[in-house]
Amino acid sequence: MPYRIDLFAVFIFLGVVQAIFLSFFFLSRENRKNDVNFFQGLMLLSMAACILEILLMYTGYIADCLFLVDFSEPFALAIGPSFYLMIKSLINGSVTRRMRLLHYIFPVLYFFLLIPFLIQSDDFKYNSWVYAYHPDLPFRDVSVGYDPRWLWVTDHHTLLALSSIGIYMGLGLIEIILAFKNKGESFFDPVHPVLRKLRAGILHMTSATLIIFVVKYFNIDDTGDHLFAAYISFTIYLTSFNVISHSGFFRQTALSEPQKYKSSGVTADAQKELLDKLTMLMTRDKPFLQPGFSLPELAGKLNTTVHVLSQVINDGLGKNFFEMVAAYRVEEAKRLLKEQPNIKVEEIAEQVGYNSKSSFNTAFKKISGKTPSEYRSA
Repeated sequence: MPYRIDLFAVFIFLGVVQAIFLSFFFLSRENRKNDVNFFQGLMLLSMAACILEILLMYTGYIADCLFLVDFSEPFALAIGPSFYLMIKSLINGSVTRRMRLLHYIFPVLYFFLLIPFLIQSDDFKYNSWVYAYHPDLPFRDVSVGYDPRWLWVTDHHTLLALSSIGIYMGLGLIEIILAFKNKGESFFDPVHPVLRKLRAGILHMTSATLIIFVVKYFNIDDTGDHLFAAYISFTIYLTSFNVISHSGFFRQTALSEPQKYKSSGVTADAQKELLDKLTMLMTRDKPFLQPGFSLPELAGKLNTTVHVLSQVINDGLGKNFFEMVAAYRVEEAKRLLKEQPNIKVEEIAEQVGYNSKSSFNTAFKKISGKTPSEYRSA
């Protein structure tokens, strides 16, 4: 049987590559310390496994690697939990180890239940592929002494996967609605950057889920899977675009740029002008409230380079970028602690851009000499 290579195949293949490439950075040693990155990396890997198998089935290349037939089923069950825990991490800063185990236990259990099928012969797996994608082709003669999918669970994977995604999407939506309600912001016009990210996440997940349901409804077998695999690839491209757009790569300093300045780096007039713009931006727009606020992002807002801005902050303010951001966040926290006495310290920390209460307490005490609770009660 000839292989099928068309626009869908190329589009999905590039989506697989993008997802694996992105997950490498999300799950790198430093980045995975942030729970949001960790769960988004796991979700990307799970998506990559699912659309890779669809790609192999669709193109016919699965015939050359029959051991991969249905290998992605446990990964499909991990997409929902990864999405939900990513939402929880964005809202709360992190999730407990117990919660991780609770939500991933079923995909792991399903993998062990699937082992009787995974260890079957290539002929048996060939028949499974033909049954789903090419029911008009003849089956191979194979005899198995037992049913590899003897449990209802493994024999109804599609229903389980769709149910898992639907349930976790619903749980995530509830968390997001509560987050918007607590912040007092509109879902249609959020101001807080984390709320904007939450809204984008649930919209992407909802649209992908609807497309999967529609495709499955009109294709009882798996012959339409390439349609939603293509859409999932599209969402992966959007994630890549978002990551690149927040990168400082395109704001690099030119080789000739330092020659514009004297040995001090920036002239006094240029330094004063940039410091004035910096102060106005930080006090008016308060970009430091975003948890992922970075030096490259700030340089882009001020239409300068990372090198120049870093030098101006160090020379003009006598502190580095992170110390400056901490100072602004603590000042904002002081105001909120006095103006909102009924709001928990954890919520204040989140409002000013900290993902954890401990980091907030450390920075606050270092700058003010008191803990947030002591400052509030003074």
